[in-house]
Amino acid sequence: MKQHLNHTMLCDFYELTMANGYFQSDMAGQICYFDVFFRSVPDGGGFAIAAGLEQIIDYIQDLTFDREDLDFLREKGCFDEHFLDYLKHFRFTGDIWAVPEGTVVFPREPILTVRAPAIEAQFIETFVLLALNHQSLIATKASRIVRAAKGRPVMEFGSRRAQGPDAALLGARAAYIAGCAGTACTQADQLFGAPSMGTMAHSWIQMFPDELTAFRTYCKLYPHNATLLVDTYNVLRSGVPNAIRVFKELGIQDCAIRLDSGDLAYLSRKAREMLDQAGLTRCKITASNSLDEYIIRDLLLQGARLDSFGVGERLITSRSAPVFGGVYKLVAVEDEAGNVIPKIKISENPAKITTPHFKKVWRLYDRKDGKAFADLVTVHDEVVDESKPLKLFDPEATWKHSTVTDFRAEELLKPIFLGGRLVYEKPGMEEIRAYCQEQLDLQWEEVKRFENPHNYYVDLSQKLWDMKQELLQREG
Repeated sequence: MKQHLNHTMLCDFYELTMANGYFQSDMAGQICYFDVFFRSVPDGGGFAIAAGLEQIIDYIQDLTFDREDLDFLREKGCFDEHFLDYLKHFRFTGDIWAVPEGTVVFPREPILTVRAPAIEAQFIETFVLLALNHQSLIATKASRIVRAAKGRPVMEFGSRRAQGPDAALLGARAAYIAGCAGTACTQADQLFGAPSMGTMAHSWIQMFPDELTAFRTYCKLYPHNATLLVDTYNVLRSGVPNAIRVFKELGIQDCAIRLDSGDLAYLSRKAREMLDQAGLTRCKITASNSLDEYIIRDLLLQGARLDSFGVGERLITSRSAPVFGGVYKLVAVEDEAGNVIPKIKISENPAKITTPHFKKVWRLYDRKDGKAFADLVTVHDEVVDESKPLKLFDPEATWKHSTVTDFRAEELLKPIFLGGRLVYEKPGMEEIRAYCQEQLDLQWEEVKRFENPHNYYVDLSQKLWDMKQELLQREG
């Protein structure tokens, strides 16, 4: 059994059988183009948030087969020996364009494009998808929860419910990008700089002879991080009164209590009254216990006096919509002269029909209010002229088009790798997080609704629309 794990072999087996087939069919060097896109937003939301690019960059840079990998493949008995020899020197030599992490993205538009020799482009599919699918899912869910909290801090508390160590770490990373204030996961702080937070469990209180002693001991040890869990026994009869007693004894004003069970709206209102009557007006109240965006929204509508939230399993697993659904589809190949030949996948399910060709994605902003109002997908050699009226075509309705004026256009896909060389400067976590918030601020509130959000348009240029219709008629 392989003792040292790397991610090169984290691929679907058919990536290897296809690679072997391309190699033996003299197609290894065939240049091709793949798009990553998704078809629908989780939870019926109006948009998603892209995340996971940094892990893809690290994977591409480390992509290599070692002796153990090759010995394992040889033992499978289905790979040509010359192909295995080729893998000894395997490196990614192609090009990748992607939207930066934290970008607000929409269905049917490319969020990452690969141009590379067939074997290379095909081989990286699995890891590219798992990185983008997982972190984009968690970032999208975290954004919903953070927006429901209406400016109150949200802490990610989900490590113990995550589906494995990577899901805990990278989920915490994605949640922080999307606006969570911090995480309970210490290693996520160590690796990514997402601030680690936390104080005590119910077991701390149970370990002491009584609740009062447990509170007093903790506050003496951590007077500047005095958050007391008040629901181990009885919130209003013992938990809050004992917390008040200890805070006043030790002269602690900047403090907090946490509610982890019961009727959080009712208990928080009563606790707020008790704290204020005791003169502890700066004491915060935080809540946890299987929260999500809908429960948080309802609590605030019911007048809950809560200052922050800890959200665990329903965030880290995106429990209500646990699959992002990003796909990796061939959209073009190059002929011997370097001409791009568009490719299309046709399906009886219209949602699964792909948009062909090597493409660009442009975001259009209204010059009057600065808000984004549509995305435009064009052929790679098109340039959007902001000085002229622009005709947009709905890719799902052959009869529908519109013309827009007085707009600003921004190209979304940025070069990441060119000729196998990293040309993108990876931003820090705080920069990604700030960029994500800027992106959200550029969206209309109607797009951010949880239910029945405004349909943000992702349209095609006339050149691309005409090309797609021609291929549909020819191939269909």
